Amino acid sequence: MTELSALAPEDLQHLRTDLMQRYTAICDRKLSLDITRGKPSPEQLDLSNGLLEMVSSQDFHSAEGVDCRNYGGLDGLPEARTLFAAYMDVAPEEIIIGGNSSLNLMYDTFLRAMQHGVGGDAPPWSRQPAIKFICPSPGYDRHFAICEQLGIEMLPVAMTADGPDMDAVESLAAQDASVKGIWCVPIYSNPTGAVYSDDTVDRLARMTTRAADFRIFWDNAYAVHYFGERPARVRSILGACKAAGNPDRPFLFGSTSKITFPGAGLAMMAGSTRNMSWVRDHLFFQTIGPDKLNQLRHVRFFSDLAGIHAHMEKHAAIVRPRFQAVQEILTDELAGKGIASWTRPEGGYFVSFDAPEGCARAIVKMAAEAGVKLTPAGSTYPLKKDPRDNNIRVAPTFASVGDVRTAVEVLAICTQIVAIDQLPV
Repeated sequence: MTELSALAPEDLQHLRTDLMQRYTAICDRKLSLDITRGKPSPEQLDLSNGLLEMVSSQDFHSAEGVDCRNYGGLDGLPEARTLFAAYMDVAPEEIIIGGNSSLNLMYDTFLRAMQHGVGGDAPPWSRQPAIKFICPSPGYDRHFAICEQLGIEMLPVAMTADGPDMDAVESLAAQDASVKGIWCVPIYSNPTGAVYSDDTVDRLARMTTRAADFRIFWDNAYAVHYFGERPARVRSILGACKAAGNPDRPFLFGSTSKITFPGAGLAMMAGSTRNMSWVRDHLFFQTIGPDKLNQLRHVRFFSDLAGIHAHMEKHAAIVRPRFQAVQEILTDELAGKGIASWTRPEGGYFVSFDAPEGCARAIVKMAAEAGVKLTPAGSTYPLKKDPRDNNIRVAPTFASVGDVRTAVEVLAICTQIVAIDQLPV
């Protein structure tokens, strides 16, 4: 395939005419397609319908005989902590099972740090002159939104196939006491699909930080969400931090939002026993206890970690064709043309697409006019400001395979038209 920049002007014009004819034909179809968010499809949700039958009006006691309808159990049912400790690669005493939203747990943790500090002698973050957070980018827009809402300055660092650019991370953390932490999505990272290497985990654990109250927010959102040949494995961040003498550095988060039901799953937070004691101390004032009936449902539905993995194989069978469709269309339309690159993840919920610099917003706008909603350009960067205006997150899980193919075809057509229009005449 010849790169567009090498084509003669008349060949470029012919190509653009053909692309516009295809684009106009698609516009005439009055599409209404949406690949903006990483949502499970209805078929995926159906996989967990049996969860609703795990508790009945006559059967609502835990393994220890606790009436799960009543108050209590601030940090979760023991059997739920055991199950999800295995999922999070921690000990049962190092995990708390919360409500249905890990994002809620992250936000609450930020608020506690702002109001009370993270323990020890360090003052609350809100009483310090400035607060900054390292944000690997492209990254998760909801992480960045928390920082933005709380007035925390975000410091973007580049993502690599092995995780964040650790030279940049180490430099920022070592030089500035106002740098209080880093966001991490270690497995099938949103949106690139990167999997953190052992070296990345070890460097995060042992690096020198100017701030004694530096924290890693480790969002394990896609821990078992693989659709490749085998699940990815990432070194235990808590184990690495313990070995490096920094056991309190990581806060770990996870949920079953993309395992069972996004609106009715379980969220969890893990960390050192000292950190979990800190969380429980604050939870005492915040709640009398979580939804133990839902915890009981999940424990009975999965039984053990092997049950979770078996369930995720069923998810993989559903999402795999959608990701294959993305790769097939992008390859057929754009490979070798020198105008785009994209990730080929083995798991997670996204494909990260890089268009020519300065083109993402125009591509998203043009696709919208054809009836295809893409994630707004800039969303994968702090403050929605992509310095190169070239990254677009593709979320293929919710739409049907046919709709994914159509939506990605529109993305590819728009990318080519916008790229041609920016080439020098």
